[in-house]
Amino acid sequence: MNAVETVRSADPEQQNAGQRLYWAVADCWTIVRRDLTHLVKQPSIIAWQLGFPIVSVLLFVYVFGSAMDVGEGVDYKDYAMPGMFAMTMAFGFMNTAMAVVVDKERGVTDRFRSMPMAPSAVVTGRGVSDVLHAALDLAVMAVIALVIGWRSDGSLLSTLWAFALLLLLRFSLIWIGVLLGLLAKNQESAGNLFAVAFPFGMVSSVFTPPSVMPDWLGTVAMWNPVSATANAIRELYGNPLPTGGSWIEEHSELMAVVWPLVLTAIFLPLAVRKFQNLSK
Repeated sequence: MNAVETVRSADPEQQNAGQRLYWAVADCWTIVRRDLTHLVKQPSIIAWQLGFPIVSVLLFVYVFGSAMDVGEGVDYKDYAMPGMFAMTMAFGFMNTAMAVVVDKERGVTDRFRSMPMAPSAVVTGRGVSDVLHAALDLAVMAVIALVIGWRSDGSLLSTLWAFALLLLLRFSLIWIGVLLGLLAKNQESAGNLFAVAFPFGMVSSVFTPPSVMPDWLGTVAMWNPVSATANAIRELYGNPLPTGGSWIEEHSELMAVVWPLVLTAIFLPLAVRKFQNLSK
């Protein structure tokens, strides 16, 4: 490269803006490659990623779904599958938090901090690799949905935009997972995060319309970021929508973009700052 010297200065203060950007991207990609290599070498993780969506669909669509009524003439499968997509993306931040805690306990994080790396690389690298993991999860879910008979009635562009919104939701929640992982003392405490993730994913429009819930609970569910994404992709897929008629439900596609941007703007800087201040 002509504009950026690829020889790294030992002192980050001696690097110009172009060099810092170059090394931030290069170091981020190094972390991504490291995470993906570990994924390939740990088949149990891949098996979990493939198995969890299958079990979830069987449980919620076929076991619980037989007793669900979301509207006259509505096939519950068509209502639930977009919600399942959104829930899978929402629950993914627990895996992120656990991976961060494992690296921290094994001393990997301290090793990275002792190396001449861009301060943001470990956090952003984790974010990029987790988005790639999420894309795999989403692909598996899509295949399962097609096998059980779900179809998108939207255009190709609308369908692709819906999948992009799902990955945007996952991207924003990654930073919450990274921050919680850095704050957690050990793997046991990180495992307790399910108590946070479960209501976050379930108190939403994922499985039932908020209009059939008690008023206070329905309001919470409607303003849940997971609900915004679930409702937005239902509309894009041409699947049944909740019929509450509230502002947040009528502007779900807008909020499916706004919520992730707000969450990213809040938690990405917090995660980077926490990483930089570890052990201080």
